[in-house]
Amino acid sequence: MAIVKEEINVRKAILHVLDSTTGEAGLSDEELTYGSEFSEFIKEHIANIFSGDDIKKCEFHKRESEVYQVLEAYDDDNFVEISKSIAENLYSIMNANIDIPAGDLLVVRFSCDSLEYLALLKLNYKPMYTHRMQPSESGIVNEVYTYKEILPQGSSKLAEACIIRLTDLALWLVEKKAEINGKKEDYFSEYFLKCSAKMSDKKKLAVVSKAIEAVNNEAYEETYRYEPQMKAKEIINSELEKNGGFVVDDLGDLVFKERPDLREAFQERMEKFDLVKEEVLPQSESTTKKFAKQNLVTDKGIEIKIPMDQYKDGNVEITTNPDGTLSLFIKDIGNINAKY
Repeated sequence: MAIVKEEINVRKAILHVLDSTTGEAGLSDEELTYGSEFSEFIKEHIANIFSGDDIKKCEFHKRESEVYQVLEAYDDDNFVEISKSIAENLYSIMNANIDIPAGDLLVVRFSCDSLEYLALLKLNYKPMYTHRMQPSESGIVNEVYTYKEILPQGSSKLAEACIIRLTDLALWLVEKKAEINGKKEDYFSEYFLKCSAKMSDKKKLAVVSKAIEAVNNEAYEETYRYEPQMKAKEIINSELEKNGGFVVDDLGDLVFKERPDLREAFQERMEKFDLVKEEVLPQSESTTKKFAKQNLVTDKGIEIKIPMDQYKDGNVEITTNPDGTLSLFIKDIGNINAKY
């Protein structure tokens, strides 16, 4: 699913102040009055949620989730009261757990591509320096001080936010762990929304690549691991470039085509994560860019980064010497620059 900024139509918005340092939520009784500039701010935050690979598709635990039960009876006429109920729920969790960042809750009713949505955007405060002019005995003194309740800019990505499709209460979210009872937990999904989340594409890609590495590490001696690891990275990069992603099971067939035993070991690892039939479809370049280069590190501390197209074209060759050591050849070099 994708939501494009230009297609978002903001219908209603309300802001609730959830500053847990004050001991009381500042709930608004009226919707926001806003112009085009603030509407762009809202649209940008909503679009940003879907532009990265941290977004997770979730499903409410219907009996346990107070948010789900409130939204079951959602009606635009009750937008303010429903938003206040949701904000009170979140604030009670924040107030009981001081490590959850203070912030405001921006509740937005919007439509996109003929579908109706509700966005819960937690705007965590960011302390910033500003100045003020103060009278003094000699006239005016300019002071610098920290203003703690600055809201995040529209271009930044929110740490906790969710989008709910109102027709079926389907749910997508991004979140960041916070300390709950001495343990880092996903409080936004587990305590507030009370939903179960599938892995994000970013997490799935990390799990798959680490599983391939682990299987190869167990199967090959250290001296010879580089070759299957480089080949696996080439295959992943090729699938990302050609198809935008892959099905985990199909990737296993490609990576371990000549080793059915390792194919089986990889599948067993994926079964533990329930990922065998899952699609991995990352969107962000920041998620996939590490697969665009082969990174080699020798036992002598030499690090080499090889663009994947140069590796595929055979311009880098590693050979085994009679004494068991390795030699690396880089072919067809036009010139070399030393960088500082």
